[in-house]
Amino acid sequence: MIMSRSEARHPAATVTSADLLDRLRAGLPADAVLTDPDVTLSYANDMASFCPAGTPAVVVLPRTVEEVQHVMRTASELRVPVVPQGARTGLSGGANASEGCVVLSLTRMDRILEINPVDRIAVVEPGVVNATLSRAVGEQGLYYPPDPSSWEQCTIGGNIGTASGGLCCVKYGVTAEYVLGLDVVLADGRLMSTGRRTAKGVAGYDLTRLFVGSEGSLGIVVRATLALKPQPPKQLVLAAEFASGAAACDAVCRIMADGHVPSLLELMDRTTVRAVNDLTRMGLPDTTEALLLAAFDTSDPAADLAAVGALCEAAGATQVVPADDFAESELLLQARRSALVALEAVKGTTMIDDVCVPRSRLAELLDGVEHIAEKHQLTIGVVAHAGDGNTHPTVCFDAQDADECRRARESFDEIMGLGLELGGTITGEHGVGVLKKEWLARELGPVGVEMQRAVKAAFDPQGILNPGKLF
Repeated sequence: MIMSRSEARHPAATVTSADLLDRLRAGLPADAVLTDPDVTLSYANDMASFCPAGTPAVVVLPRTVEEVQHVMRTASELRVPVVPQGARTGLSGGANASEGCVVLSLTRMDRILEINPVDRIAVVEPGVVNATLSRAVGEQGLYYPPDPSSWEQCTIGGNIGTASGGLCCVKYGVTAEYVLGLDVVLADGRLMSTGRRTAKGVAGYDLTRLFVGSEGSLGIVVRATLALKPQPPKQLVLAAEFASGAAACDAVCRIMADGHVPSLLELMDRTTVRAVNDLTRMGLPDTTEALLLAAFDTSDPAADLAAVGALCEAAGATQVVPADDFAESELLLQARRSALVALEAVKGTTMIDDVCVPRSRLAELLDGVEHIAEKHQLTIGVVAHAGDGNTHPTVCFDAQDADECRRARESFDEIMGLGLELGGTITGEHGVGVLKKEWLARELGPVGVEMQRAVKAAFDPQGILNPGKLF
């Protein structure tokens, strides 16, 4: 593991708890400062497995930009680490507490400040829940596309911090493509604005994109200007069953090579299909080795589904079932939405990988994961945003079995190694956090790590922002 300079020092050890609390309380409401150990401990982790976490000294829940600035000025002056958090639905340990840190929870900053149908933008605070924003803009005929699986719980600030994706990325892209501008509180408490409200703008370095995916290591996002799109028609869905994962991946390649732009193109392997059947009793055929779901939200989705269905059949689909209406489409999507819950039910604990590979190499990844599962005698199901090559191999294991835990971690690492071998990346949308620090260094190389650390030092010279994450 590579340890950064900021990780190597912990100046908080020289600060008394009383000093820190007194300084924080001087600029925060009483109910915004949490010190009960049972309460603060509940803020120590996100949803990742195998990620160490420290014990927070205090949890603060600001409501205003000025309160966030006060927290950062205090932390900077006392040289205390600060870990920003949203809803803690992350899967890489990026929001895990550092020992003796200030946990800065932004969930109370949850206002939608503006929805502008002419400029097609929304201005929001970081604690706004993704689904809340999506519904609010939908009422005005607009659409905010990024839709992580946790969209009913995750926040926009967390989505920005991890550069989240979702089911619709194949057509509409990821969070980074919708963040036009940010207000950011820096490590020393200064407020900086980046980006724009306009449709175009290229003034200076693109600092907005730099903050997207930075996992709270460069500054605290306190306001975001987001691009919106016109609300598309409701989508129709097609389900195609295949006798092998390779045939399903061939269908994906045919669909994309033929120029189709589905609003969703998702793949589930046989392990996942069977887990979903066991949990939901949906009656998916037990003989299915891979299930491909394709959707279109065009003006004539039935015609698009027919064309894609023909391509699936040419790739060897054993059955192709296009939905007749929107209600049936929703039923077909329930299988995909149930996948991760179903896999968790297999053994009680999961490690969800996030390897993204070129679409042309999806079949090799599925085959490799199957071999890794056999080698380690584990159940590993794969669900994938197949249209953009982002896969989620999900390792199922018993957290009470030490040997199984070891094998789970080893298989997880082997899957990341496989992804790099296939020309991919260790994370498509979940981020690096604690879980993938070593692998980030391998992917970037020594020069890449050096330059990233230089950027970190420019924004956070004391190393107090989310120390120990990324690299």
